[in-house]
Amino acid sequence: MADHTHNKKGGGHHHRGHGKKGKRHHIDPGIKPGSAKYIWASISHNKGAIFGMVFLTAMIVLSLLSPVICRYNYAATDFEMMKSWPSIKHLFGTDDLGRDILSRVLYGARYTLIIGILSTLLSAVLGILLGACAGYFGGVIDAALMRFLDIFQAFPSLVLAMAFCAVFGTGIDKCIYALGITGIPGFARLMRANILRIRNTEYIEAATTINCPTWKIILQHIIPNAVSPVIVEIAMGISRNGLASSSLSFLGLGVQEPRPEWGAMLASTRNYIRDYPYMVIIPGIFIVFTVLSFNLLGDAFRDALDPNFRD
Repeated sequence: MADHTHNKKGGGHHHRGHGKKGKRHHIDPGIKPGSAKYIWASISHNKGAIFGMVFLTAMIVLSLLSPVICRYNYAATDFEMMKSWPSIKHLFGTDDLGRDILSRVLYGARYTLIIGILSTLLSAVLGILLGACAGYFGGVIDAALMRFLDIFQAFPSLVLAMAFCAVFGTGIDKCIYALGITGIPGFARLMRANILRIRNTEYIEAATTINCPTWKIILQHIIPNAVSPVIVEIAMGISRNGLASSSLSFLGLGVQEPRPEWGAMLASTRNYIRDYPYMVIIPGIFIVFTVLSFNLLGDAFRDALDPNFRD
């Protein structure tokens, strides 16, 4: 009787644990954790990530095809149609100068996505290299680099980006450089922490023993094994920089008229929010969903790459 009770309890416990795992991932146990196939299998079962990928893919395709599918040029004015509410002729309505908001939203997606992606890649590349050097060499090099980065982190990133744009000028390239430079410390510290974790592992000691060049150890052995958390940070960084670029444009320091960046669209129409709220709501919705999509993808990558979330 005791044995039967024990087996029943044990079997129930096993069933509950198995059910929890099955509900978690539904990934083939034969797939190697951390591989590209495993990551895709994990992401493809995440509804939030699927939504993010579909939305971002749609925005990229529509922005590239905007010259073909849009009936109006984003800069063309029609003073007879100024401040027209959404209709069959203008699906998203027109702004205070009679410009078609649908055309401006689709064209504006290019600038928001380009600035967000390129500035994040700039931050990631420079931050990974600095963090790898600081974590691998340690000592004076580590202290000097970290104190230098502390200077940047002493200021809010958006305020520092505003200062860069105020000094070096406005425009897409200046906005990319400003946001890229201010994002370096975050990537550098993340990479440094990962390097310190794996610096004394056996395969690094083996590479050092056979006199493998230092640059080769860093580029071929250390960075590839420490870059997984950085991938998650890149997805999050794109959403932050995309939002920051809209903030800079809203303040007049980013993309300039007549180029239709979403933040600039909010800035130019904010005085009409009471009488013509669609002018503000429509570009605002696209900003929200774009940032949300990148955040959902970042969460999905974290779940796929973090060992604590694996089956």
